Amino acid sequence: MLDLISRLAIVAPKRVIAVAIALMALAGVLAAPVGSMLSAGGFTDPDAQSNQANRVLTEEFHRGFVNLNLLVTASEPVSSPSVRSALDRLVAELRSSEHVARVLSPTETADPVGAGLVSKDGKSALVIAYLDGDESTGIADSTALVERFVGQREPGLTIAAGGPGAVYGQVNEQARKDLTLSEAIVLPLTFLVLIWVFGGLFAAMVPLAVGAFAISGSVAILRVVAEFAEVSVFALNLAVAMGLALAVDYSLLLVSRYREEIGDGSDPDEALRRTMRTAGRTVVFSAVTVALCLATMAVFPMYFLRSFAYAAVSVVMLAALAALVITPAAIRVTGDRIGKPGKHKPLTESRWYRWAQTVMRRPWLAVAFTVVPLIVVGLPFLDVEFGFPDDRILPTSSPARQVGDQTREDFTQDAGLPVHIVLSHGDGFGGAGDVDAYAAELSKVPSVVVAVGPDATYAAGRAVGPAAGESATAADHSFLTVTSTTEPFSAESDRLLDRLHAIPPPEGTTALFTGAAQSNRDGVESISSRLPALLGLIAVVMYVLLFLLTGSLVIPLKALILNALSLTATFGALVWIFQEGHLGGLGTTVVGTLVSTIPVLMFCVAFGLSMDYEVFIIARTREFWLASDRSDGANRRAVALGLAGTGRIVTAAALVMAITFAGLTASQVSMLRIFGFGLAVAILVDAVIIRSVLLPAVMVLLGRWNWWAPRVLGRMHDRVSVNEGSAHRDPVVSGERT
Repeated sequence: MLDLISRLAIVAPKRVIAVAIALMALAGVLAAPVGSMLSAGGFTDPDAQSNQANRVLTEEFHRGFVNLNLLVTASEPVSSPSVRSALDRLVAELRSSEHVARVLSPTETADPVGAGLVSKDGKSALVIAYLDGDESTGIADSTALVERFVGQREPGLTIAAGGPGAVYGQVNEQARKDLTLSEAIVLPLTFLVLIWVFGGLFAAMVPLAVGAFAISGSVAILRVVAEFAEVSVFALNLAVAMGLALAVDYSLLLVSRYREEIGDGSDPDEALRRTMRTAGRTVVFSAVTVALCLATMAVFPMYFLRSFAYAAVSVVMLAALAALVITPAAIRVTGDRIGKPGKHKPLTESRWYRWAQTVMRRPWLAVAFTVVPLIVVGLPFLDVEFGFPDDRILPTSSPARQVGDQTREDFTQDAGLPVHIVLSHGDGFGGAGDVDAYAAELSKVPSVVVAVGPDATYAAGRAVGPAAGESATAADHSFLTVTSTTEPFSAESDRLLDRLHAIPPPEGTTALFTGAAQSNRDGVESISSRLPALLGLIAVVMYVLLFLLTGSLVIPLKALILNALSLTATFGALVWIFQEGHLGGLGTTVVGTLVSTIPVLMFCVAFGLSMDYEVFIIARTREFWLASDRSDGANRRAVALGLAGTGRIVTAAALVMAITFAGLTASQVSMLRIFGFGLAVAILVDAVIIRSVLLPAVMVLLGRWNWWAPRVLGRMHDRVSVNEGSAHRDPVVSGERT
């Protein structure tokens, strides 16, 4: 395949570029409507008990899946006749609206202040509309209701929107704005860095063209996937960031190797063929490694994570394909403007070679001075607390965030976040009286304000009146609603949920809990239960692939350990800053938790990208090792030459990649800011500390054991190996060039 691409680039480079441009334009047209087809949710397991309970509530009791909280502020007290009349008209209009399953009204509640529907000062009220359908349709319908109802309703009456329906809609809009802002910041800065790294204007345009092809193609793929499955809006941000970053990685590797071959005396055609056989193989292997690592996110049932698997795999493979096709054609068309050898010197005289020798002279010292700080920085991760995203992921200027802040400050509780308990009836079920008794026991739990059974409302352990429609009984199910004074997603809220679970449901019934607290717990448990499978799958896949590259059983183990060490330090920094609030949380709202999906996402992406650099360095090191006499001294020299031959590439690529992901820190959505910051740190730590210091230090300590494998595996590797191939000359004697 690589030889065929080489021949095409040599014979018809302009045609290759023209076809690539046409395909990119077609992908752009196909991808155009993708923004309106993506969703902002997907943080919970569809099969978790909270979602099972939600389906019963929606299908049997028509209670709605997504709630929209309308905050009504009046010039007069809510209790005044004119405001109550206005609220009644609003409620009636909402109930007559399409897709609204039910509405909670403060004028129809006996104690609206205690129920969290009227503020403590009596000047504001919440009207809560529950939308039917699933999460995606509920968000879309909420957006239509926001446009219809929000603003100046009547003289002296103003309506603002909050709750999940408004939050997710505004997250979608904000994420699209942030993507535009990120591109406006990153592209000019990246282009300037590329001019410096590639040494010219035309050469710098190659990775941008490769990135544009990969991004447009992957977004088009997301659009197609969105026709059949839920796709998260945040997948767009990953596709753009990774597309540009990997385009730089792969293009720089190919251009640098071509210039090296030219500088070593090869004619342009032979230099291009050798580049594709060596660096081209590395690109293919690296892309497969990164893609398989990121594909493991598909083991999770929540579509937020699965969307990143779709986006990441497509953008990685398209970036590799574009780099392998467009880069050699561009080299052929532009000639010396890209392929010029420039000023080169033997690898043994390069700064990277001298640096590697310095590290390897005192390897134990290098290990101690890097491992100890990484472990210390990673210690805060032991105290990580996972949570569920709410309106506080939005900036304080967002209307939904302002409604959420006012609800937390001015209301006794968030009426939109109760605990719902669905009881499935079985043999021995005693009827509504047993459910009432269960509600009475629930009301005795500390922090519970109200527990509603089918026939009565219970407050602090006593019956206070009819249930007012907040519970119901059907042939197969009953449900209850429990409200409390606890802060959502807090440790106190978690303890309350434990106490509620501890109360046995009525005989002959099975209880399913739902609500924000339960959804949060289900999401964390769904991730933690699948995490061993994810880690095991990544370890096995990476181990096998690195064995195929190197023929060693030691190098893959070393790579896994070093990558884990690097990522632990990154996660510790995230907890210290964004969970514990140091450095002001870098402008985010500190709520004492990290969104549970973010560390998993970051682990897969950062691990895959770090393996990208591992492949670059190890593939070149092995090339020098195969050309040596296989002694301990040869191992030291191969490591130094491998780092000398790829150190500049890895460092420059990491710098551009860090800039690309750091652009996400400009986002006003805190999840994207945390994600961008974490990946930028992980990439820099990996390139500067792991690859530049720890890798050569550990490899010199291991000596010839780096390349060890049992003979039977060695023979198997010789038959099925996938690698750059060995160097055809001794790199020191021939004066191998950078």
